[in-house]
Amino acid sequence: MVTVLPLLVLFFAICCNKTGYPSQLLLDDWRTYFEKILTADYIKSLYDPWAFTWYLLFVAFEAILYLALPGDSYPGTELRDGKRLRYRLNGFTAYHTTIFTGLYFLKSSGLKPLLFVYDHWVGLAVSSILFSYMISLYVYLKSFQKDALLALGGNTGNPLYDFMIGRELNPRIGEFDIKFFTELRPGMIGWQVINLAFAAKQYLDLGYVTNSMVLVQMFQAWYIVDSLWNEEAVLTTMDITTDGFGYMLAFGLYSWVPLNYTLQARYLVDFPRDLSWPAFGAILFLNVLGYYIFRSANSQKNEFRMNSDGPNTKHLKYITTARGTKLITSGWWGVSRHINYLGDWLMALSWSLPCGFASPVPYFYPFYFAILLLHRERRDDHKCRTKYGKDWEKYCSIVKARIIPGKILLNWA
Repeated sequence: MVTVLPLLVLFFAICCNKTGYPSQLLLDDWRTYFEKILTADYIKSLYDPWAFTWYLLFVAFEAILYLALPGDSYPGTELRDGKRLRYRLNGFTAYHTTIFTGLYFLKSSGLKPLLFVYDHWVGLAVSSILFSYMISLYVYLKSFQKDALLALGGNTGNPLYDFMIGRELNPRIGEFDIKFFTELRPGMIGWQVINLAFAAKQYLDLGYVTNSMVLVQMFQAWYIVDSLWNEEAVLTTMDITTDGFGYMLAFGLYSWVPLNYTLQARYLVDFPRDLSWPAFGAILFLNVLGYYIFRSANSQKNEFRMNSDGPNTKHLKYITTARGTKLITSGWWGVSRHINYLGDWLMALSWSLPCGFASPVPYFYPFYFAILLLHRERRDDHKCRTKYGKDWEKYCSIVKARIIPGKILLNWA
Protein backbone atom coordinates (compact mmCIF):
# COMPACT_ATOMS: atom_id res chain seq x y z
CA MET A 1 0.00 0.00 0.00
CA VAL A 2 2.85 2.40 0.77
CA THR A 3 3.94 2.23 -2.89
CA VAL A 4 1.12 0.66 -4.94
CA LEU A 5 -1.65 3.15 -4.17
CA PRO A 6 0.53 6.25 -4.76
CA LEU A 7 1.49 4.72 -8.12
CA LEU A 8 -2.20 4.33 -8.90
CA VAL A 9 -2.80 8.01 -8.14
CA LEU A 10 0.08 8.88 -10.46
CA PHE A 11 -1.24 6.53 -13.15
CA PHE A 12 -4.58 8.34 -13.26
CA ALA A 13 -2.87 11.74 -13.19
CA ILE A 14 -0.30 10.98 -15.92
CA CYS A 15 -1.90 8.35 -18.09
CA CYS A 16 -5.37 9.88 -18.46
CA ASN A 17 -5.72 12.89 -20.72
CA LYS A 18 -7.67 14.37 -23.63
CA THR A 19 -6.68 11.46 -25.87
CA GLY A 20 -8.43 8.95 -23.63
CA TYR A 21 -8.90 7.48 -20.14
CA PRO A 22 -6.42 5.82 -20.27
CA SER A 23 -4.34 7.65 -22.86
CA GLN A 24 -4.70 6.49 -26.46
CA LEU A 25 -0.90 6.40 -26.71
CA LEU A 26 -0.84 3.89 -23.85
CA LEU A 27 -3.47 1.73 -25.53
CA ASP A 28 -1.70 1.84 -28.90
CA ASP A 29 1.79 0.90 -27.67
CA TRP A 30 2.06 0.42 -23.93
CA ARG A 31 5.70 -0.71 -24.01
CA THR A 32 6.91 2.44 -25.75
CA TYR A 33 4.67 4.58 -23.57
CA PHE A 34 6.07 3.27 -20.29
CA GLU A 35 9.63 3.31 -21.61
CA LYS A 36 9.15 7.04 -22.18
CA ILE A 37 7.64 7.92 -18.79
CA LEU A 38 9.96 5.70 -16.73
CA THR A 39 13.13 7.55 -17.69
CA ALA A 40 15.06 9.45 -15.02
CA ASP A 41 14.53 12.80 -16.76
CA TYR A 42 10.77 12.34 -16.97
CA ILE A 43 10.48 11.25 -13.34
CA LYS A 44 12.47 14.32 -12.23
CA SER A 45 10.12 16.52 -14.23
CA LEU A 46 7.15 15.30 -12.21
CA TYR A 47 8.14 17.45 -9.25
CA ASP A 48 6.47 20.82 -9.69
CA PRO A 49 7.72 23.39 -7.13
CA TRP A 50 4.80 25.73 -7.79
CA ALA A 51 2.29 22.94 -7.27
CA PHE A 52 4.05 21.84 -4.08
CA THR A 53 4.08 25.41 -2.76
CA TRP A 54 0.38 25.92 -3.41
CA TYR A 55 -0.45 22.52 -1.93
CA LEU A 56 1.42 23.40 1.28
CA LEU A 57 -0.23 26.82 1.41
CA PHE A 58 -3.67 25.23 1.10
CA VAL A 59 -3.03 22.76 3.94
CA ALA A 60 -1.55 25.55 6.09
CA PHE A 61 -4.56 27.76 5.36
CA GLU A 62 -6.94 25.01 6.50
CA ALA A 63 -4.85 24.45 9.65
CA ILE A 64 -5.06 28.18 10.46
CA LEU A 65 -8.84 28.10 9.99
CA TYR A 66 -9.06 25.08 12.31
CA LEU A 67 -7.23 26.99 15.04
CA ALA A 68 -8.64 30.47 14.47
CA LEU A 69 -12.31 30.03 13.64
CA PRO A 70 -14.87 29.69 16.44
CA GLY A 71 -16.46 26.31 17.02
CA ASP A 72 -18.11 24.17 19.66
CA SER A 73 -15.81 22.16 21.92
CA TYR A 74 -17.13 18.64 21.64
CA PRO A 75 -16.13 15.63 23.78
CA GLY A 76 -14.90 12.50 22.06
CA THR A 77 -15.50 8.95 23.26
CA GLU A 78 -13.72 7.82 26.41
CA LEU A 79 -10.28 6.38 25.65
CA ARG A 80 -8.92 3.25 27.26
CA ASP A 81 -6.77 5.35 29.61
CA GLY A 82 -9.94 7.01 30.93
CA LYS A 83 -9.35 10.34 29.20
CA ARG A 84 -11.87 12.05 26.98
CA LEU A 85 -10.33 14.43 24.46
CA ARG A 86 -12.17 17.52 23.27
CA TYR A 87 -12.43 18.58 19.64
CA ARG A 88 -13.19 21.93 18.04
CA LEU A 89 -16.01 21.54 15.54
CA ASN A 90 -15.72 24.27 12.93
CA GLY A 91 -15.37 22.23 9.74
CA PHE A 92 -18.40 23.72 8.01
CA THR A 93 -17.26 27.22 8.94
CA ALA A 94 -13.83 26.42 7.48
CA TYR A 95 -15.52 25.13 4.32
CA HIS A 96 -17.53 28.24 3.54
CA THR A 97 -14.66 30.49 4.67
CA THR A 98 -12.45 28.75 2.09
CA ILE A 99 -15.05 29.15 -0.66
CA PHE A 100 -15.78 32.81 0.08
CA THR A 101 -12.08 33.64 0.42
CA GLY A 102 -11.57 32.17 -3.04
CA LEU A 103 -14.50 34.14 -4.46
CA TYR A 104 -13.10 37.35 -2.97
CA PHE A 105 -9.79 36.95 -4.77
CA LEU A 106 -11.46 35.82 -8.02
CA LYS A 107 -13.84 38.77 -8.25
CA SER A 108 -11.23 40.91 -9.98
CA SER A 109 -9.28 38.22 -11.87
CA GLY A 110 -12.11 36.06 -13.14
CA LEU A 111 -11.94 32.26 -13.34
CA LYS A 112 -8.57 31.93 -15.09
CA PRO A 113 -6.48 31.41 -11.88
CA LEU A 114 -8.48 28.22 -11.30
CA LEU A 115 -6.93 26.75 -14.45
CA PHE A 116 -3.79 26.24 -12.35
CA VAL A 117 -5.35 23.05 -10.96
CA TYR A 118 -5.90 21.45 -14.37
CA ASP A 119 -2.61 22.69 -15.82
CA HIS A 120 -0.53 21.51 -12.82
CA TRP A 121 -2.51 18.35 -12.10
CA VAL A 122 0.43 15.93 -12.18
CA GLY A 123 2.47 18.25 -9.93
CA LEU A 124 -0.39 18.45 -7.44
CA ALA A 125 -0.67 14.65 -7.41
CA VAL A 126 3.05 14.31 -6.69
CA SER A 127 2.85 17.03 -4.02
CA SER A 128 -0.02 15.31 -2.21
CA ILE A 129 1.91 12.03 -2.12
CA LEU A 130 5.10 13.70 -0.85
CA PHE A 131 3.17 15.52 1.88
CA SER A 132 1.51 12.25 2.93
CA TYR A 133 4.92 10.67 3.45
CA MET A 134 6.14 13.74 5.35
CA ILE A 135 3.25 13.94 7.83
CA SER A 136 3.28 10.14 8.29
CA LEU A 137 6.98 10.13 9.15
CA TYR A 138 6.46 12.99 11.60
CA VAL A 139 3.66 11.28 13.54
CA TYR A 140 5.54 7.96 13.50
CA LEU A 141 8.62 9.53 15.11
CA LYS A 142 6.42 11.53 17.50
CA SER A 143 4.72 8.33 18.66
CA PHE A 144 7.89 7.30 20.53
CA GLN A 145 7.39 10.06 23.10
CA LYS A 146 6.78 8.53 26.50
CA ASP A 147 3.32 10.04 27.02
CA ALA A 148 1.90 8.89 23.66
CA LEU A 149 -1.22 6.69 23.81
CA LEU A 150 -0.59 3.99 21.22
CA ALA A 151 -3.20 2.33 19.04
CA LEU A 152 -3.62 -1.34 19.87
CA GLY A 153 -3.21 -2.39 16.24
CA GLY A 154 -0.29 -0.14 15.39
CA ASN A 155 2.28 -1.15 17.96
CA THR A 156 3.49 -4.45 16.54
CA GLY A 157 7.21 -3.71 16.50
CA ASN A 158 7.29 -3.99 12.71
CA PRO A 159 8.37 -0.46 11.65
CA LEU A 160 6.89 -0.59 8.16
CA TYR A 161 3.53 -1.95 9.34
CA ASP A 162 3.33 0.48 12.26
CA PHE A 163 4.26 3.37 9.96
CA MET A 164 1.43 2.41 7.63
CA ILE A 165 -1.27 1.68 10.25
CA GLY A 166 -0.21 4.35 12.75
CA ARG A 167 1.35 3.90 16.20
CA GLU A 168 -0.15 6.82 18.09
CA LEU A 169 -3.92 6.94 18.53
CA ASN A 170 -4.42 10.71 18.74
CA PRO A 171 -1.25 12.63 17.83
CA ARG A 172 -1.56 16.26 18.88
CA ILE A 173 0.49 19.43 18.86
CA GLY A 174 -0.94 21.22 21.86
CA GLU A 175 -4.68 21.37 21.20
CA PHE A 176 -4.21 20.78 17.47
CA ASP A 177 -5.42 17.23 16.84
CA ILE A 178 -3.62 16.10 13.67
CA LYS A 179 -5.86 13.12 12.96
CA PHE A 180 -9.14 14.94 13.51
CA PHE A 181 -7.96 17.85 11.35
CA THR A 182 -6.94 15.44 8.61
CA GLU A 183 -10.24 13.53 8.64
CA LEU A 184 -12.30 16.22 6.89
CA ARG A 185 -10.38 19.42 6.23
CA PRO A 186 -7.63 18.98 3.58
CA GLY A 187 -9.24 16.06 1.76
CA MET A 188 -12.91 17.03 1.73
CA ILE A 189 -12.46 20.77 1.30
CA GLY A 190 -9.65 20.15 -1.18
CA TRP A 191 -11.97 17.84 -3.11
CA GLN A 192 -14.51 20.66 -3.36
CA VAL A 193 -11.95 23.24 -4.46
CA ILE A 194 -10.61 20.92 -7.19
CA ASN A 195 -14.12 20.11 -8.44
CA LEU A 196 -14.95 23.80 -8.74
CA ALA A 197 -11.68 24.37 -10.61
CA PHE A 198 -12.64 21.67 -13.11
CA ALA A 199 -16.10 23.18 -13.57
CA ALA A 200 -14.42 26.53 -14.24
CA LYS A 201 -12.15 24.86 -16.81
CA GLN A 202 -15.12 23.34 -18.62
CA TYR A 203 -16.94 26.69 -18.60
CA LEU A 204 -13.93 28.49 -20.05
CA ASP A 205 -13.54 25.79 -22.72
CA LEU A 206 -17.19 25.50 -23.77
CA GLY A 207 -18.83 28.73 -22.63
CA TYR A 208 -21.25 26.75 -20.45
CA VAL A 209 -21.31 23.90 -17.92
CA THR A 210 -22.86 20.60 -19.08
CA ASN A 211 -25.72 19.07 -17.11
CA SER A 212 -23.56 16.01 -16.45
CA MET A 213 -20.97 18.25 -14.78
CA VAL A 214 -23.77 19.95 -12.85
CA LEU A 215 -24.86 16.58 -11.44
CA VAL A 216 -21.32 15.61 -10.42
CA GLN A 217 -20.76 19.01 -8.80
CA MET A 218 -24.10 18.93 -7.03
CA PHE A 219 -23.83 15.35 -5.75
CA GLN A 220 -20.29 15.64 -4.48
CA ALA A 221 -20.74 19.13 -3.02
CA TRP A 222 -23.75 17.88 -1.09
CA TYR A 223 -21.78 14.90 0.21
CA ILE A 224 -18.93 17.19 1.29
CA VAL A 225 -21.22 19.76 2.93
CA ASP A 226 -23.15 17.01 4.71
CA SER A 227 -19.94 15.48 6.08
CA LEU A 228 -18.70 18.82 7.39
CA TRP A 229 -22.11 19.85 8.77
CA ASN A 230 -22.29 16.55 10.67
CA GLU A 231 -18.67 16.73 11.76
CA GLU A 232 -19.40 15.38 15.22
CA ALA A 233 -20.33 12.01 13.68
CA VAL A 234 -16.63 11.46 12.88
CA LEU A 235 -15.86 11.27 16.61
CA THR A 236 -17.57 7.88 16.94
CA THR A 237 -15.89 6.29 13.90
CA MET A 238 -13.14 3.68 14.15
CA ASP A 239 -10.74 6.12 12.50
CA ILE A 240 -10.91 8.32 15.62
CA THR A 241 -11.66 5.83 18.40
CA THR A 242 -9.59 2.79 17.42
CA ASP A 243 -7.16 3.23 14.53
CA GLY A 244 -3.82 4.97 14.85
CA PHE A 245 -2.83 7.83 12.59
CA GLY A 246 -0.31 6.58 10.07
CA TYR A 247 0.36 6.51 6.37
CA MET A 248 -2.89 4.71 5.56
CA LEU A 249 -5.03 7.56 6.85
CA ALA A 250 -2.64 10.33 5.85
CA PHE A 251 -2.33 9.20 2.24
CA GLY A 252 -6.03 8.45 2.01
CA LEU A 253 -7.06 11.91 3.14
CA TYR A 254 -4.27 14.14 1.80
CA SER A 255 -3.91 12.44 -1.59
CA TRP A 256 -6.38 9.66 -2.42
CA VAL A 257 -9.58 11.59 -1.67
CA PRO A 258 -8.83 14.92 -3.39
CA LEU A 259 -7.01 13.34 -6.35
CA ASN A 260 -9.13 10.27 -7.11
CA TYR A 261 -12.58 11.38 -5.98
CA THR A 262 -12.38 14.18 -8.54
CA LEU A 263 -11.90 11.77 -11.45
CA GLN A 264 -15.46 12.26 -12.69
CA ALA A 265 -15.22 16.05 -12.85
CA ARG A 266 -11.81 15.84 -14.54
CA TYR A 267 -13.11 13.31 -17.06
CA LEU A 268 -16.00 15.62 -17.96
CA VAL A 269 -13.52 18.41 -18.64
CA ASP A 270 -11.71 16.25 -21.20
CA PHE A 271 -14.85 14.52 -22.51
CA PRO A 272 -17.86 16.80 -21.91
CA ARG A 273 -21.31 15.34 -22.48
CA ASP A 274 -24.92 16.39 -22.04
CA LEU A 275 -27.45 13.95 -20.60
CA SER A 276 -31.02 13.44 -21.72
CA TRP A 277 -33.43 14.73 -19.08
CA PRO A 278 -34.85 11.25 -18.28
CA ALA A 279 -31.28 10.04 -17.63
CA PHE A 280 -30.64 13.18 -15.57
CA GLY A 281 -33.72 12.47 -13.43
CA ALA A 282 -32.92 8.76 -12.95
CA ILE A 283 -29.38 9.49 -11.77
CA LEU A 284 -30.66 12.22 -9.47
CA PHE A 285 -33.19 9.80 -7.92
CA LEU A 286 -30.48 7.18 -7.31
CA ASN A 287 -28.31 9.71 -5.50
CA VAL A 288 -31.17 10.97 -3.31
CA LEU A 289 -32.10 7.39 -2.39
CA GLY A 290 -28.52 6.56 -1.46
CA TYR A 291 -28.16 9.73 0.60
CA TYR A 292 -31.42 9.09 2.46
CA ILE A 293 -30.34 5.59 3.46
CA PHE A 294 -26.81 6.69 4.39
CA ARG A 295 -27.65 9.76 6.45
CA SER A 296 -30.77 8.54 8.22
CA ALA A 297 -29.09 5.26 9.21
CA ASN A 298 -25.98 6.99 10.55
CA SER A 299 -28.05 9.60 12.38
CA GLN A 300 -30.13 6.88 14.00
CA LYS A 301 -27.01 5.07 15.21
CA ASN A 302 -25.38 8.24 16.54
CA GLU A 303 -28.52 9.34 18.38
CA PHE A 304 -28.86 5.87 19.92
CA ARG A 305 -25.25 5.92 21.11
CA MET A 306 -25.73 9.32 22.72
CA ASN A 307 -29.11 8.51 24.32
CA SER A 308 -30.86 5.19 23.76
CA ASP A 309 -33.99 6.53 25.49
CA GLY A 310 -34.24 9.66 23.37
CA PRO A 311 -37.47 10.57 21.56
CA ASN A 312 -36.16 9.29 18.22
CA THR A 313 -34.52 6.12 19.53
CA LYS A 314 -36.59 4.82 22.44
CA HIS A 315 -38.68 2.63 20.10
CA LEU A 316 -35.63 0.76 18.84
CA LYS A 317 -35.09 -2.85 19.86
CA TYR A 318 -31.65 -3.98 20.94
CA ILE A 319 -29.72 -6.65 22.77
CA THR A 320 -27.40 -5.84 25.68
CA THR A 321 -24.06 -7.65 25.56
CA ALA A 322 -22.13 -9.00 28.53
CA ARG A 323 -19.87 -5.95 28.18
CA GLY A 324 -22.87 -3.65 28.60
CA THR A 325 -22.91 -2.51 24.98
CA LYS A 326 -26.26 -2.19 23.24
CA LEU A 327 -26.57 -3.58 19.71
CA ILE A 328 -29.55 -2.27 17.70
CA THR A 329 -31.70 -4.98 16.11
CA SER A 330 -34.48 -2.89 14.57
CA GLY A 331 -34.95 0.30 12.59
CA TRP A 332 -32.33 0.79 9.89
CA TRP A 333 -29.94 -1.49 11.75
CA GLY A 334 -32.44 -4.32 11.70
CA VAL A 335 -32.39 -4.20 7.89
CA SER A 336 -28.70 -5.09 7.67
CA ARG A 337 -25.63 -4.79 9.88
CA HIS A 338 -24.13 -2.12 7.59
CA ILE A 339 -27.09 -0.60 5.80
CA ASN A 340 -25.20 2.73 5.70
CA TYR A 341 -22.63 1.09 3.42
CA LEU A 342 -25.35 0.38 0.85
CA GLY A 343 -26.49 4.02 0.82
CA ASP A 344 -22.90 5.19 0.55
CA TRP A 345 -22.25 2.92 -2.44
CA LEU A 346 -25.42 3.98 -4.28
CA MET A 347 -24.24 7.57 -4.01
CA ALA A 348 -20.82 6.57 -5.31
CA LEU A 349 -22.40 4.90 -8.35
CA SER A 350 -24.51 7.99 -9.09
CA TRP A 351 -21.35 10.13 -9.20
CA SER A 352 -19.98 8.05 -12.08
CA LEU A 353 -23.10 7.52 -14.18
CA PRO A 354 -23.08 11.10 -15.60
CA CYS A 355 -19.80 10.20 -17.35
CA GLY A 356 -21.46 7.57 -19.52
CA PHE A 357 -19.81 4.27 -20.45
CA ALA A 358 -17.10 5.18 -22.96
CA SER A 359 -14.39 4.54 -20.35
CA PRO A 360 -14.23 2.42 -17.19
CA VAL A 361 -11.93 4.91 -15.45
CA PRO A 362 -14.70 7.18 -14.06
CA TYR A 363 -16.14 4.04 -12.45
CA PHE A 364 -12.96 3.34 -10.55
CA TYR A 365 -14.35 4.92 -7.39
CA PRO A 366 -17.55 2.81 -7.03
CA PHE A 367 -15.57 -0.33 -7.97
CA TYR A 368 -12.81 0.41 -5.45
CA PHE A 369 -15.35 1.56 -2.87
CA ALA A 370 -17.29 -1.71 -3.12
CA ILE A 371 -14.11 -3.67 -2.39
CA LEU A 372 -13.28 -1.31 0.49
CA LEU A 373 -16.75 -1.66 2.03
CA LEU A 374 -16.67 -5.45 1.76
CA HIS A 375 -13.24 -5.54 3.41
CA ARG A 376 -14.37 -3.10 6.11
CA GLU A 377 -17.45 -5.20 6.81
CA ARG A 378 -15.32 -8.34 7.23
CA ARG A 379 -12.87 -6.47 9.47
CA ASP A 380 -15.68 -5.08 11.62
CA ASP A 381 -17.29 -8.50 11.88
CA HIS A 382 -14.01 -10.05 13.05
CA LYS A 383 -13.47 -7.36 15.67
CA CYS A 384 -17.03 -7.57 16.96
CA ARG A 385 -16.97 -11.37 17.02
CA THR A 386 -13.78 -11.21 19.09
CA LYS A 387 -15.13 -8.46 21.31
CA TYR A 388 -18.67 -9.73 21.98
CA GLY A 389 -18.36 -13.51 21.47
CA LYS A 390 -21.72 -15.31 21.75
CA ASP A 391 -23.56 -12.00 21.97
CA TRP A 392 -22.37 -11.19 18.45
CA GLU A 393 -23.56 -14.57 17.20
CA LYS A 394 -26.95 -13.86 18.74
CA TYR A 395 -27.01 -10.44 17.08
CA CYS A 396 -26.13 -11.96 13.70
CA SER A 397 -28.93 -14.50 14.06
CA ILE A 398 -31.38 -11.59 14.38
CA VAL A 399 -29.86 -9.26 11.78
CA LYS A 400 -28.81 -11.71 9.08
CA ALA A 401 -27.94 -9.39 6.19
CA ARG A 402 -24.43 -7.96 6.13
CA ILE A 403 -24.84 -5.02 3.72
CA ILE A 404 -27.53 -5.72 1.11
CA PRO A 405 -30.93 -6.33 2.73
CA GLY A 406 -32.74 -9.60 2.20
CA LYS A 407 -36.26 -9.67 3.54
CA ILE A 408 -36.41 -5.99 4.42
CA LEU A 409 -39.81 -5.93 6.13
CA LEU A 410 -38.87 -8.84 8.39
CA ASN A 411 -36.38 -6.81 10.41
CA TRP A 412 -37.94 -3.35 10.14
CA ALA A 413 -39.38 -1.85 13.35
